[in-house]
Amino acid sequence: MIYDYLIIGSGVAGLNAARNIPINKKVLIVCKKNPWECNTFYAQGGVARAVDQSDIPYHIKDTLTAGVNLNNTQAVEIMSQKSIDIIDSLVNDGMNFDRNSEGKLAYTKEAAHSRSRILHADGDATGRELHMFLLKSCEHEIMSDSIVIDLLYEDGVCYGAHLLHNRKDKIIYAHNTILASGGVGSIYRYHTNSTTNAGDIQGICVEKNIKLKDMEFMQFHPTVFVETNNARKTLLSEALRGEGAIIEDEDGYAFLKDYHKDAELAPRDVVSRAIFDYHAKTDSTVYLSFKNFKKTFFKKRFPNIYKNLNELGYDLPFERVPITPAFHYSMGGIEVDLNSKVLNSKNLYAIGEVACIGVHGANRLASNSLLEGLVFSKVAVQEALKQNFKIDINKLYIKNREFILVKDLDKAIKDGLRNLMWTNVGIVRDHQNLIDALEEINSYLEEDVGRLLFLRLLTAKSIIESAIQRKKSIGAHYIKEN
Repeated sequence: MIYDYLIIGSGVAGLNAARNIPINKKVLIVCKKNPWECNTFYAQGGVARAVDQSDIPYHIKDTLTAGVNLNNTQAVEIMSQKSIDIIDSLVNDGMNFDRNSEGKLAYTKEAAHSRSRILHADGDATGRELHMFLLKSCEHEIMSDSIVIDLLYEDGVCYGAHLLHNRKDKIIYAHNTILASGGVGSIYRYHTNSTTNAGDIQGICVEKNIKLKDMEFMQFHPTVFVETNNARKTLLSEALRGEGAIIEDEDGYAFLKDYHKDAELAPRDVVSRAIFDYHAKTDSTVYLSFKNFKKTFFKKRFPNIYKNLNELGYDLPFERVPITPAFHYSMGGIEVDLNSKVLNSKNLYAIGEVACIGVHGANRLASNSLLEGLVFSKVAVQEALKQNFKIDINKLYIKNREFILVKDLDKAIKDGLRNLMWTNVGIVRDHQNLIDALEEINSYLEEDVGRLLFLRLLTAKSIIESAIQRKKSIGAHYIKEN
């Protein structure tokens, strides 16, 4: 049996792609664990959109400014121009975004936006609400507990994927394959990502000589509570600062104004580096203070953050919370054209965080990630439907390969990798440290490691090599001058 579409990943991009594929097509969505174990489900802040036609040029400008004009301008224009219709279609189909007292869509502001244009749902659970809406709307087959361990890719044609479903080998053939597997968070010691996001697919692409782009641009969220035992650390949404939260030191000094004129609303890379630098210079613990909030407003606007931190022993908004930056988002990924088709491929598409279409440039503008996933998933499906490509299994010469997913050495090397990436390929980078990290990765690759760790190492290597090649600081890539 051959599927019309194989979608790898069940986040916003994958599920919205499925939503745009006609019900008469045979579609399979595969996900590593359960469908809601993805970054979309944990996204707090919201989804950006141009408020109206007059706001499109300003949304484009803000996106380009945050990305230090390293963005693909055409891609940014497509995303902003399509943002109004994309959100309207969700609302018309029953997606409930929060509304103001007049019953109109409630917009909030986040860092580096020139106006309020962020929509949210259930206060601070936009990703969860959007994900559940898309999941309930999904009329296609979803296969959980499916780890993709190889792509059947040959001469620019993807014939499907080799996966492990419930620990058993399974080959899935498809006329079109859409990669929507997310980012790379699990290769960093401190991150806000779902544990399923480990860069496996990016590693497969390295192996297949499928080009990755802008892999040096890793975004670190400035306000994360890391004092938990969970691998995924507790994100404190940027919307908190948009509504009035303050970053301060042990003595209550709001030091961000010394680093950027926009202080709390400066771009994420600026805020992250400021916290990193201030702590290094003063050894002061850095806090997020909510003293500008009334409790009733805070509980209504940020109900889930209130609940989660209350369970950790914090009485918000009266107590401040210690924070540190943590890995959050990968601007780079699989290079695609403006139709989200993987370069030099006939029927392979990549959407969402796993892809690099160029909308984010050197630094992602807050809340553009959910929007990107929504817009370009639809673009990809429209292109695939138009092309109507059909694979010919008789032209596939790839032999099924046998893989051992995990080996004895993996745990120690995986921990070493996460520490190495955090220390040497983090918020502030040093050229020699990057070279040292590359040597360490190469030594890991010589070890007898399992398939999944091998793919992570290939992805980490691509990040480091890209960082070494970019000699000067720009956006989220910051090289310390010696």
